[in-house]
Amino acid sequence: MFGLQVDCSSLLEPLVFIKVLEWIFSIFVSSTCGGFRGETTLLVSCKGVVNKTVTAAFAYPFRLNAVQFSAPDSSRCGGTWPDIYLVGNFSSSAQFFVMLSVVAFLYCVAALVVYIGYKHAYQHNSKLPLTDLAVTIVTTFLWLVSTSGWAKALADIKIATGASIITLIDFCKAPGTTCHFGSVTSMRTLNVSVIFGFLNMILWGANIWFVYKDTNLHGRSSRGLQVSGTCSAQRI
Repeated sequence: MFGLQVDCSSLLEPLVFIKVLEWIFSIFVSSTCGGFRGETTLLVSCKGVVNKTVTAAFAYPFRLNAVQFSAPDSSRCGGTWPDIYLVGNFSSSAQFFVMLSVVAFLYCVAALVVYIGYKHAYQHNSKLPLTDLAVTIVTTFLWLVSTSGWAKALADIKIATGASIITLIDFCKAPGTTCHFGSVTSMRTLNVSVIFGFLNMILWGANIWFVYKDTNLHGRSSRGLQVSGTCSAQRI
């Protein structure tokens, strides 16, 4: 009764079309954030070394406190170079953000299979639209929370890998030692990930109405309005 019945024309319906966009945008989130790799560099002058570049390479999930700068030379500035790490651990915000994109991707795939191949079952089973509505509302909220958290973490990552890190390195304050900020990898792709996060929130939020229209809740409210209008007309 509820076998597979593929209907590609349903792709033109707002409910299905927006779900396709959600599926695509979730891929962009995981690729722009989860695939990032960068490095920050300093120019160090110390015993026997002049303007030597030291590098700290970092990547997703941004556990910066585990990222160590390379030594200026093999003698480690005459044995005075200590192990120097970046500051901060932003893995929780980054992993939550990427995890949500993966979960959203998988849910979109499952939802599209139902919309396109089992639309008749979706329309005749009142529990499916209600479940879809609940998931859509919760996911919208999670996109808001995760993207806001990741945006804040990204701002802190930029500070922790920028020029201000020199003030946090005691070695650079020692006599006979100078440190200058070199460069840091552009984080434009991470900025894009934040944009896609908020776009996902908007898409999922907009889709709440279209999912709601397929539930029996919408039918009840429509019948209630019709009954109310009829009663008012009779009293007139």
